[in-house]
Amino acid sequence: MSSIIALDGVGKKYQLGDTEVEALKSSNVDIEEGEFVAVMGPSGSGKSTLMNMIGALDTPTSGEVFIDDEKASGLSEDELALLRSRKIGFIFQQFNLIPTMNATENVALPMLFRGVSKSERNKKAEEILVDVGLGDRLHHMPSELSGGQRQRVSIARSLANNPDIILADEPTGNLDSETGKKIMDLLTDLNDEGKTIIMVTHDENDAEYADRIIKIVDGETGVEE
Repeated sequence: MSSIIALDGVGKKYQLGDTEVEALKSSNVDIEEGEFVAVMGPSGSGKSTLMNMIGALDTPTSGEVFIDDEKASGLSEDELALLRSRKIGFIFQQFNLIPTMNATENVALPMLFRGVSKSERNKKAEEILVDVGLGDRLHHMPSELSGGQRQRVSIARSLANNPDIILADEPTGNLDSETGKKIMDLLTDLNDEGKTIIMVTHDENDAEYADRIIKIVDGETGVEE
């Protein structure tokens, strides 16, 4: 297998008033295609910053980020947006669904930005929702869905453009343990199908689903299990 994500000496500093905060220190991370990796660390350790670097959502102060051998720093904002839409699906703890759109419309939205026709994107969205067990909730609004169902919609949306990489930020954080297990089983199934899964979690039970764990403390990575 080859690296699908590589961070080479990546650091990130933020200016907060007169104070400079080093959120991420020179980090070297390699994630191979098809891996399931958990990122763990205490609050404020730099997990979110690390995920923002991996997902090309933020620019490092130092070092280089490579996504599928493509150097992110050499790309324009439009090129980065295209890379993210083609390569990466995002799953959030807060679901981030649009409340005025039903399940199908929420899942279809990423395809709109790829220029897919309305009929085709709705057809594919419905197929993905069926795949994640929501075939009877296609036209329900987020307010009509349980937390677990909303997270399944979020997962379905992350799959809309058939990305190679799924970034999941605390995907079970707002769910009860039984529902959380179902979501982790779904992520495992996606990994078995060949998706690379990178998941931030505080939950040691969730981390056990991963092939390995990257630990981050005070902005420093490198301790892996």
